[in-house]
Amino acid sequence: MHVRKRDQNTQWVAGLLAQQAGIKRNDVSFCGLKDRYAVTTQWFSLYLPGREVSAEQLQHGDFEILRLARNNKKLRRGMHQGNAFRLVLREFAALEGRFPEIEARLKLIASSGVPNYFGEQRFGHDGGNLNQAQNLIERDQLKGNRRGTGMYLSAARSWLFNLVLAERLQRDCWSTPFAGEAEPGGPLWGRGRSTASGDLQQLEETVLADWQAWCYALEHAGLKQERRALVLRPQAMHWQRVGDDQLVLAFELAGGCFATVILREIAELFRPKIESL
Repeated sequence: MHVRKRDQNTQWVAGLLAQQAGIKRNDVSFCGLKDRYAVTTQWFSLYLPGREVSAEQLQHGDFEILRLARNNKKLRRGMHQGNAFRLVLREFAALEGRFPEIEARLKLIASSGVPNYFGEQRFGHDGGNLNQAQNLIERDQLKGNRRGTGMYLSAARSWLFNLVLAERLQRDCWSTPFAGEAEPGGPLWGRGRSTASGDLQQLEETVLADWQAWCYALEHAGLKQERRALVLRPQAMHWQRVGDDQLVLAFELAGGCFATVILREIAELFRPKIESL
């Protein structure tokens, strides 16, 4: 099912679909979570063997069904190739006097990319997911147990990656590979030997020296050591100024990447002015 929603989170819509179809919540799946505070479209799969259903049967006031289709496989987390975004920045007063500077920044983002941070939403409201991860680690409740803790494991793993990326950004080597790297990358911590070696290994060990309890917990929670690119390059990026105070941005990102980090790099233009107030 292809669904359009607004002001509703993915988990809530999945629960409504299960209710409308008369099936268990576990029989509704999707590839990833979409922002609640936006107009978003995404695919859901419902396990309905031997049953035919119509859009009218499944429709609900909290979402709109765009398309129904049969498939022999359920959707799983991370299966989607990417996401397409169209963002409208309203009441953007700086467009009036600084549009050439903003456009130059957008061209640089499109050509060179931005630091591939995990967005703040990964860490929950006021960093709540990180606090929960710390509590679970202190009570040794992550070892061999991912049921119900996946969100907190993901937040902890993402935080460690962001720390390494921040250090490489500070050293101005975030977009340049170290010896032995095919492309600049950072650790997604888990069980197994890291592929980092030499100076890169030393850098990452230094950054994570104070986070060994988190590394240990992730190693024993069933996660495998992986690498994630440090550079995020938006695809098909274009923009349009609308009137005196609106900017429309459109781009595509691979799965697991955050549109908010693109906006962050635009906001960085105005940080010195903000901090001086």
